[in-house]
This record gives sequence, structure tokens and C-alpha cells, in this order.
Amino acid sequence: MNRDRLRASFGLFSLTGASLLAAALVGLSASVHATEGGIGYYVPGTAATLIDRAPLQTGWVFEPMYLHYEGDFSAGARVPIAGLVTAGVDVTIDSVVPGALYTFESPVLGAKYSIGAYLSWISVDVSASLDSPLGSIRRSDSASGLGDTTLIPVMLGWVDGNWQYNALLPVHAPTGDYETGRLANPGLNYWSADPTFGIAYANQESGFNATMFTGITLNQENSDTDYRSGRLFHIDGSVQQMIKAGSGFLTLGFNAFWGNQVSDDKHTGRFVGAFRQETVGIGPVIGYVLPKGKDNILVEFRWLPQLDSTNTTEGDYFWLKFVYQVGTGQQK
Repeated sequence: MNRDRLRASFGLFSLTGASLLAAALVGLSASVHATEGGIGYYVPGTAATLIDRAPLQTGWVFEPMYLHYEGDFSAGARVPIAGLVTAGVDVTIDSVVPGALYTFESPVLGAKYSIGAYLSWISVDVSASLDSPLGSIRRSDSASGLGDTTLIPVMLGWVDGNWQYNALLPVHAPTGDYETGRLANPGLNYWSADPTFGIAYANQESGFNATMFTGITLNQENSDTDYRSGRLFHIDGSVQQMIKAGSGFLTLGFNAFWGNQVSDDKHTGRFVGAFRQETVGIGPVIGYVLPKGKDNILVEFRWLPQLDSTNTTEGDYFWLKFVYQVGTGQQK
């Protein structure tokens, strides 16, 4: 199968949520990466590579994902977590995120239109130092259960030659378990939206692909702690080379990210100041694409080390993504 046939059948996959889904997502509500507690809905690697572009073929896309993260704050950083002020935070997270998208036959604004949703199951372990009348004490908490949910009411994909343009609106719903005063929480306990736009280039002759997504995370207040995390601007991008391997294509490349908080956190007590965060990192991506008629299968692994971070944890993200696209209609 040549690369033109691959693109026509595959339609360039889905966007992971929570976020990303995710969202990334995307519905990864316990992912370590924003403001209150260093925890937020933006997760590096949620939307970054060729498989995260909006689908162009009518039908279903099923996408289960797994995320493992290990990171820590510097010992001197004072971090607000669930109503507590902590220091020396260490975090380990494992998350399973099943999700699905459906792409409609009829175009919207000249684009293929998709909707989707991603659930999440989170296991999180946190240890930190807390102030007490007897001095600093070390405390550890663990929790697991349903995390927050990412809904995608709008995802649009336009194609112009080798270029694809994407627009989407992930909305994160606080469905996960949350307790004030507990260091480890599967949920974040507030709503958030993350309007995101993307541009991608695919050279079907050479197999070269480049993708970039940019968005801004808009957070509501945590009603249990009266804490509102600031807005976060983020960019994720990748370059990948497709190489013919057996019945499919091997994909090799790099994924880079940058997140920068553009407004202060807000809290009645103001006990942590602005607490703006910034992070940057880059890491390898390897995957395999297997076209099967109108159906398509892809497996992809991403390792994303944070190279420099401020007011958030610094560690390593490990992604394993599986995509199964059921083709029931024609590409736009």
C-alpha cells in the first residue's frame, strides 16, 4: 500500500484527550502539570503527533491510552495541595484513559466534524513535607479511582493539499474523587476548557510529517479550596518519519512541548503568591501504523522528560497509545 492510500484510508487518526484527552485530556485529571498542587489538565504529549490530528474519515475511532509519570518539586518550593501548604513533593501517577471519537459524513464549515469523550482511571501516590507544631513532618497519601472526564463537543479538520488544519474544544468535567486535605486525589474538583488549534504537514512521497498544537487552558475555581488556577498557554509539536516496514509503516521522531502560565493563581489567603508555572521538554516518539482496508491500527510510545520547570514538578512522562479506526465512510 502506498502512502497516498494510507492517508485516504486512515484520515490521520484522532486527538487524544486531556487531554488529554488528556487530554490530554486530555481526561488525565491527576496529571502533574499546572498550578494548584502543580496539578492540572494540560498534559505534555496529549496532542502532539500525526495520530492526534482530527479524523478525516467518517466513522469511529477507539483510543485507549496509558500514562505513567514520576516527578518532584524542589525541596524549597511551597506548594498548595487540596488546602494544604507543602514542600518537597514527590509524585507517581499511573492512568488508564479509554476514549472514542465519531466523525460525521456531513461537513461543518467545510471541515470534517467529530465529537468524542475520554474517561480516566487514576492511581496516584504523593509524599510531601508539611508544617506542624512539632516542626516539619513527612506525609504520604495514595488514592485510586475514577478520574475526571474530558468531553469534546467540537473537533474540526480541514485539508489543503499536504496541509491539515485542526480546531477543537476539550472540556474537562470534575467527575473524579476529591477530598480537601488529602495529598493524593484522582480528581481536580473544578471545570476547565482548553480551546486548541493545530497545523500539520504530511509529505506523502517522502513520508515526512510535522505537527503542532497550541491552546490555552481556562480553569474555573475549586469550590472546596476557593482556589482558581491561572490560565496556561501551551505548545506541543513533533516531527516524524514514516518508513515502510512489513504490511505497515514504522514512525520515528521527536515530540517537544512548552507550557507557560499567563495569569496568576487566585486564592483568598494569597498564601502562595502568583505561583505561575513554566515547563519545557523534548523526547523520542516511536510507533507503528497498520492499514487494514478502511480500518486502521496504530501503536505509539512517547517518552517526554521535562528539561526545565518552574512552580511545577519536574520528571518524566511515558505514554503508550493504541488507536483503532473503524472506517464506515469516505474521507473528505
